[in-house]
Amino acid sequence: MPNELIIFTDGAARGNPGPGGYGAILMWGQSRKELSGGYRHTTNNRMELMAVLEALKALKKPMAATIYSDSSYVVNAIEKGWLQGWLRSNFKGKKNADLWKEYAALAKQHRIRFVWVKGHANNPFNNRCDELATAAADGNNLRVDIGFEQGIND
Repeated sequence: MPNELIIFTDGAARGNPGPGGYGAILMWGQSRKELSGGYRHTTNNRMELMAVLEALKALKKPMAATIYSDSSYVVNAIEKGWLQGWLRSNFKGKKNADLWKEYAALAKQHRIRFVWVKGHANNPFNNRCDELATAAADGNNLRVDIGFEQGIND
């Protein structure tokens, strides 16, 4: 679709919880930007969502975007409306509230559609995001996932 940003994302955690990382690719026409980052102690679901957040934070203006993710957790939360219910209940009994609240605020600025893709399959962009995420999880100078480590994500 012309004038639409395409984003691929993936997250990984070694041990779940354990060291984790995210990867994202933002594509607009022939332009491509890769993002990644690692955390010393986190979960896979948090890194899947962090990939989406970091991609959205990289945007300079409101945009239409299609985000491709192999995370059923992330895709279903948005496309099946789970997030709206979690927001209404103030995330009672749900994890990762800190990241979901941040997503909800960022998403208001854009028109976002999510598409689930099979992970570790024949999609070169999803596979590249996985490489970025795992390399970040295995890297040095890992950041602190404050929401996870201080337990404020519950």
